[in-house]
Amino acid sequence: MEKGKISSLQMAILLYPSIIATSIISVPSIVAKYAQNDLWIPPILASAVGFLTVFIAYELHKLYPNQTVIELSEQIAGRFAGKIISCYILWFYISATGHIVRGYSEFLIGSFLNDTPLIVIVASMILLCAFAVQSGLEVLGRVAMLFAPLFIFPILLFVILLSPDFEVKNIFPILGNGILPIIKGSIVPGGWYSEVFLMAFLLPYLSDANKGRKYGMLTIFAIMITLVVVNLTVLFVLGATTSSKVFPLMNATRYVSLGGFMENLESIAMAVWIVGAFVKISVFFYVSVLGTAQLLNLSDYRILIWPFTIIFVELAYWSIPNSAEYNSYLMTVLPFFGPVAQTILPLFLLLLAVVRRKSHKQTK
Repeated sequence: MEKGKISSLQMAILLYPSIIATSIISVPSIVAKYAQNDLWIPPILASAVGFLTVFIAYELHKLYPNQTVIELSEQIAGRFAGKIISCYILWFYISATGHIVRGYSEFLIGSFLNDTPLIVIVASMILLCAFAVQSGLEVLGRVAMLFAPLFIFPILLFVILLSPDFEVKNIFPILGNGILPIIKGSIVPGGWYSEVFLMAFLLPYLSDANKGRKYGMLTIFAIMITLVVVNLTVLFVLGATTSSKVFPLMNATRYVSLGGFMENLESIAMAVWIVGAFVKISVFFYVSVLGTAQLLNLSDYRILIWPFTIIFVELAYWSIPNSAEYNSYLMTVLPFFGPVAQTILPLFLLLLAVVRRKSHKQTK
């Protein structure tokens, strides 16, 4: 169905913005509501979800090396139960794609394009991603490699440029409210970390699949470091007001001032985020059509791209009425919906596969 091949490094570079693109915008504010000045600790605790998810995805791949989770679920759980599990996983990715596009659109309208109709932003991004997915996995891998520096280096640049405005004292007192608020704050980023399960759809198409687990773990580590650095940067600049901001990283970038001429860099921050959002939406789009084609036993996933383009436009436009509801989704739905579809159900499949293989060996 997919003839293209990518390397483990390309997989990692696809996964990194697919997780970090939306989380660096929203996570600091959401986590600060629980952990306050300890908002840099929850991403470290939550990374355990990511490392576990990578382990599960790779172990399933080792047992069924040429199949995605949609294909192997029927072999492990049986045809009926396997299709139910597959439908649940696919529904997560399909609905999440619509929500991601809606969040991206709300961010642009709220921060920059106030008078632009929502449907214009939604349709243009989904159409662009549809063309990328139409080109296949190899093209997505090359695009991610091309855009990676445009996404990573500006984040580092913002941290450096904001450093003169750092108030390091904002980090104290550490653990002033105990460990429980930090644990509560780690639940939300755990939903983002579980999205690394996207690799379960990419592992069968790696040219060096034996390196898949290594690069998956490195991806989680890189995401954890990025979230810690971003959260600390926002905390040092905005302090106690972080939790009251909708997009705290964007607010922090407005403090950049270098030599009196390098100021108002919000447009650069927006461009960086658009690049990351494009890669993320494209990967979710690709996984949705690939998995659905495998579920329906189609010979080519590309015939589903344009019908799904319409579906994603409808989902993005109608599923969430406003930015407040989107933030509520990030805080109440994603932290549970994501790990169930991408960590708990795959863990169940892995345990069931191991038990069946052991019982099969014993009967011989």
